Amino acid sequence: MSSILRITRVSAAAVGAAALAVFAIVPAAQAGGSSSFIGPFTHNDQIASTVPANGDVNPYGVAVVPASTGRLVKGDVLVSNFNNSANLQGTGTTIVQVSPGGRQTLFAQIDASKLPGPCPGGVGLTTALGILPGGWVVVGSLPTTDGTGATAQAGCLLIISSKGHVAETIAGHGINGPWDMATVSAGPLAALFVSNVLNGTVAANGATVNKGTVERLTLQLRGSKPPLLAAHTIIGSGFGEHTDPAALVVGPTGLGLDSHGTLFVADSVGNRITAIPSALTRSGSAGTGSVVTKKGKLNTPLGLAIAPNGNVLTVNGGDGLIVETTPAGKQAASFLLDNSGSPPGAGALFGLAVTPSANGVYYVDDATNMLNLFH
Repeated sequence: MSSILRITRVSAAAVGAAALAVFAIVPAAQAGGSSSFIGPFTHNDQIASTVPANGDVNPYGVAVVPASTGRLVKGDVLVSNFNNSANLQGTGTTIVQVSPGGRQTLFAQIDASKLPGPCPGGVGLTTALGILPGGWVVVGSLPTTDGTGATAQAGCLLIISSKGHVAETIAGHGINGPWDMATVSAGPLAALFVSNVLNGTVAANGATVNKGTVERLTLQLRGSKPPLLAAHTIIGSGFGEHTDPAALVVGPTGLGLDSHGTLFVADSVGNRITAIPSALTRSGSAGTGSVVTKKGKLNTPLGLAIAPNGNVLTVNGGDGLIVETTPAGKQAASFLLDNSGSPPGAGALFGLAVTPSANGVYYVDDATNMLNLFH
C-alpha cells in the first residue's frame, strides 16, 4: 500500500471521529424525537420567486447560508434551478439567493463551456446543494441535452466560491447522476453524502433497476483554496431507480445525517425512509439500510431534512405533503404544503431546510417556482 492511500484512509476515518465529537455536544433536548416539530405550525407563506433573469425554472436544492462571506449573506437561502427557460429538465444553470425578507439575487450562473474540470454531459443543477466552511458551495449536476432521460449523463459535483465562480469539479469517483446531498464538517475535513441515480438507469429505458447508490466523499478543507477530495466510499447501494417522463429520474433522493451518525435516505421508488448506521465511519455499503417507515402518509418521498428534535422531515413527490417521522418509525405529523394541480401537489416539492432559528421549514414549490416558509 502506498503512503498516499494510507493518508487517504486516515482522512476518511478522521472526518467521522471529528464530526461525531461535534455532535456529541448537541443538547439532549435536540436529540429526542419524542414530540412533533411541525405539529404546531399553522402558516405557509411564499417568500420569493426562484426564477432569475435568464428564466430558469423548477427549483430543486435548498441550503441556508451559515455565515457571511463573499456574495453569501448569513441567513439567506440558496436555491438551485434544474430546468432552463424552455422548461427542459437537466438544463438549469443558476443558483439564486433569497433573503428572509424576499429579496432575490443571482448567486451563480454556470457556463458548461468554461468549467475548470470535467463534468460529463454539461450542467443541469439538482437538489444536491450544500455550503461548506469558507463559503464553498457544492452543487450536483445531472445534465441532459433535451430534457429527457434518454440523454442524461453522469454529471459531477461543482465546487463554487463564495463569489459565485466555479473553482473545481468532482467527476467520476462513483459520482453518476448526483441527485441530492447532505454535508457535515469538522475541523479541516468535510463529508459529502451524495445519492446517485444513473447507475444503469438510462440503459434500462424506464424499467426499475436496483443500482442506486449513496456515496460518502471526504474533502480536505483548505481555507481560501478549493476543498480537495481525499477519499470516497459507497456506503449505500441497491436502491431502486428508473427514468420517468415527468420527473426525469426517480431514485434515492433526500439525505439527512442525525446526531448519532445515522444517515436517513428518502427511497423514492420504495416509498420508504431507510437508515444507514455509522455513516461517517463505515468502510463499506450497508445496502439499502434498515427500513424506518414505509407507505402510510409517504407518497414518493423526495427532499429530506433532520428536524431539531431529531425527527425526519420528508416532502412527497406524489401529493404535496410534508411528513414528520420519528427515528423509531412513527409518522408523527403531516401537512399539505401544495394543493395545486391534479392530483394536488404532484411533483411540486423537492428541497427543504430548517430555518436557522429552528422555528420553520424553507421549501421550494416547483408548481409555482417559489421559495416558501412553513412555520
